[in-house]
Amino acid sequence: MDDWQRPLAADSPAPLWFQIAERLRRAVEDGTFPPGETLPSEAQINRQFGVSRATSRAALNELESAGLIVRRSGKGSIVLRARVEQPAEEMAGFSEDMRRRGLEPSYRVLGTGHVPAAAEAAEALEVAIGTEVFRSHRLLLADGEPIGTAMSWLPPRLFRSHPYPTGEELETGSLYAWLRDRRGVTVQRAREYIEAAATDGALARTLGVPRGSPLLIARRQSFDAQDKPAEYVILSFRPDRYRFHLEVRR
Repeated sequence: MDDWQRPLAADSPAPLWFQIAERLRRAVEDGTFPPGETLPSEAQINRQFGVSRATSRAALNELESAGLIVRRSGKGSIVLRARVEQPAEEMAGFSEDMRRRGLEPSYRVLGTGHVPAAAEAAEALEVAIGTEVFRSHRLLLADGEPIGTAMSWLPPRLFRSHPYPTGEELETGSLYAWLRDRRGVTVQRAREYIEAAATDGALARTLGVPRGSPLLIARRQSFDAQDKPAEYVILSFRPDRYRFHLEVRR
């Protein structure tokens, strides 16, 4: 008998649905139910523990709210990959962030080139609207799985006598590392805004999610040691693979 199947504690102050949810949560975390596998159905949980359908449903709803499973009609409760958790108050490049979590970061270049700065990017980079800037669009992957995209704009002052990063450089390394190693520019601080949005058709195909799926959007204006704008980036993350957390104190 697997640990999650042990009889529930009748004398516990915790409600039955909570005990079942915790059992299944531990089973997901210890690999009894790996990503992609289906959890026991409501009917199976009812038979296993002798509980009502409302109790088993509440337990599974709790796991779905925690981002551990997704419930799909006709398919059941499917275990999701663990989400990457990023402290909202901490600034780190994607590569650095993934590696310290034991994940292998990689990139796929979706497009690069010179573009006239639209209002949003121009304001962030402190240049006039229409100024030619360098823009890159990359798919962000963790252990080979799409986790988000990054649309980055770099100011022209960084390239007055230097070439732009090549597609190969953008696919094989961190943009922050490239700025540091090739331009001597170290990103010291950033101003970031986080919001929710829905995927359009093109982005949904890129990330491998249904059109209209929710997204986490982070708009980040980064500054160098001279406190001049060094990059403006719009990061679009799958919320089933990535989340921000913030610790606040009074």
